[in-house]
This record gives sequence, C-alpha cells and structure tokens, in this order.
Amino acid sequence: MTSEVVEDTAEQDVFGGVDSHADTIHVAVISDNGGHLADAEFSTTAAGYAAALAFLNAHGQVTAIGVEGTSSYGAGFTRAARSAGLDVVEVNRPDRAERRRVGKSDPIDAYAAARAALSGRASSAPKDDTVAGIRALHNAARSAIKARTAALNQITHLLFTAPETIRARYGQLKGADRTDTLARLRPTGDAVHVAVLTALKSLARRVKELTAEHEELIKTLDGEVTAHNPGLRAAYGVGPDTAAQLLVTAGGNPDRMRTEASFAALCGAAPVPASSGRTNRHRLSRGGDRAANAALYRIALVRMSSDPRTRDYVARQTAAGRTKKEIIRLLKRAIAREMFRCLTTTVTVPGIADLRPLRQAKNITLTAAARHFGVWPATISTLERGIRRDDTLAHTYRDWLNAA
Repeated sequence: MTSEVVEDTAEQDVFGGVDSHADTIHVAVISDNGGHLADAEFSTTAAGYAAALAFLNAHGQVTAIGVEGTSSYGAGFTRAARSAGLDVVEVNRPDRAERRRVGKSDPIDAYAAARAALSGRASSAPKDDTVAGIRALHNAARSAIKARTAALNQITHLLFTAPETIRARYGQLKGADRTDTLARLRPTGDAVHVAVLTALKSLARRVKELTAEHEELIKTLDGEVTAHNPGLRAAYGVGPDTAAQLLVTAGGNPDRMRTEASFAALCGAAPVPASSGRTNRHRLSRGGDRAANAALYRIALVRMSSDPRTRDYVARQTAAGRTKKEIIRLLKRAIAREMFRCLTTTVTVPGIADLRPLRQAKNITLTAAARHFGVWPATISTLERGIRRDDTLAHTYRDWLNAA
C-alpha cells in the first residue's frame, strides 16, 4: 500500500515556487489542481540548490517552477534548475492588494509563486547569463558617473560658502578648467583656507579619477555590446550606455519578448486606454522599466536633433498641431518597434572598414570629403570609425571614393 502511494506521488504533475533571499530560498510545491503539498527552506549554496531540486522532484513530475528575482537573489537557483532541465518562469512580487489580504511570509510568497506558474500568470522566461557581463559593466559605469556628479555638486556648493578670496579666484571657472585648476592646488593660508582648499583639491582629483574610470568602463562596455548585438549598437542614436540598458531590460533572451507591443509595454512606451463614459482617449504608460523608457527618450532626442528623416517627421507632426511631448511619445513608440527587431532578429550591419583606407589611398582629406557632401568633417570621421551609422551616406561615400 505504501509503495502505491509513493508511485502515485512520483507520477503526479507538480508546480514549484521559490521566494529568494540573500542567504536562503523558500521552496513550495503544489499539485496541478493548486493543492498545497509541502514547503521547506534551503541555503543559497550549490548544496542547498541540489537539495531544493531533490525536494521538488520527490513530490512528483515538476512541470514548472516560478521564481521571484531570477536575475538577483534567485539567479543561482535559476541556473541550477535550468541546468537540471527544469522549466523556470519569472514571477513578479504579489500586488499590494493581495499582500494586504493574505499577509506576507516566505511560505506565503513561495506558494504564491507556485500558483502563478500553475495559472500561467507568470510565463516569462528568466533572463539568461549572456548579458551578465554587460549588466555588471553598465552598473559600474552608472555608479561612477553618479559619484562624479555628486563630487561636482559638492565642489559647486563648497565654492558658494568658501571665503571670498577662494570664491573670487575659483568660483568663475567652469567645467574641466575648474577641475584641472583645483586638482593642482597647493593649499596655503590660515587654517580655514587650507581646509577648504584641501577639500576642493580632494574633490577635484576624485572627479578626474572617476571621469577616467567611467571612460574606461564605457570603452569596455562598447566592445561587449557591439560583440553581443552589432545591429543594435549600429542603430542611429544608440550609444553604448543606451544599448546596454536595452539589452539588460530584454535580458539577452529573445523568448522573453513575444511581440513588439509587449516590448513597448515593458519599456513604458505603449499607450494605455484611459476612456470612461463619453471620454475616449489614451494616456502614457507609467509602468514598465523606466530606465529603458529613458533610453528610448535619449534615442528620440538624438534623432530629433540630427537625423533628417526624424526632423522631417517632427516638422510634419508640428504642422499638424501636435505638441513636442506628443511627438516624442510617438517617436518612442516607433523606436521601441525598431529596437524590438534589433533585439530579436539578426540585423546585418554593412561594413565600413574599407572607407578610411580607400580615402587615404586616394589622398583625400576629411575636410575635402566633408565639403563635397555638405557635412562636418566629424561626420565623415565618425562614419569611418563606425561610431555613427548612416547606410545611405556610407554607400554614397564609397561610390564617390571609387569614382574619384
């Protein structure tokens, strides 16, 4: 009789749920009809993950496992579960209304994650490890620039309250001139002057160090992003920081994004119905990944300032009576559609490596080439180095060089 019970248990389909933390994970198991079977806590170590998987498999055939934080605290368990051939889905935390109704604890959250996997409410594939390096570099670069901004603000406010002689001498300097001058200071004078000048010198040196650190990180990040998705990096207006943010948002896994509309919603760029009664309208989405939304905004601004097609579009929409905010919303939605294609399909990037050698072989200067096409020399230079993508100009430029 006991063997029959064990056999029935082993053959039933079960769903797992995991509430992850820094040191522990809480694992819950439910049947395919939602009944609670068991839950237990395990450590966030290789042995703990193995024990958690054995605990799940002991209760039946695991159909899917819902995990909170698949790219944070649950990353280790997610890797272990996927290596074991189990299906893992990403689970968002329970909404506030449900949490107020049923309370919060590790078992409650674990069972909620399991029910989300069972119902299909959680169906997104977890972020994979292909963008882990890009995420790390991106976070480091962002922290460097934030620390640099904080140091610059400290210098500004310190000069506001500094003694008049210091304020008159250094308060009018701006940008790199001020930072370079303050970094070379040799504090002299009374105790107050020495203290203030020492603080300014320390902050200025910190700014210079963080600037160099950020430039080095961005250079490395650019190489990683270009190698991972050259089509995305080559898109007009997409720099290394913007491309990295979009890759981190997408998770490096095309299976996470089924349609371009879902990606637009993920980026907070999809219009949301806001109709009621006689009112029929849409509003901007306030959800989604706000960092990804900011990335789309930066791309839109770059294209509005320098892309001829976008400038023509803005002119037409302005003539039609739309405001700048409405035009940017439309642009972000269109850019989200383009970014989705770059993230989910292989985009061929035309080669430009032959342009500079061809120009040099013809003994043509950057200034002469730029004058012929009516652009700045920097435009030709960035095109030759692959910093700016303009396929039409590249083809025309190559034909002109061959005919010269």
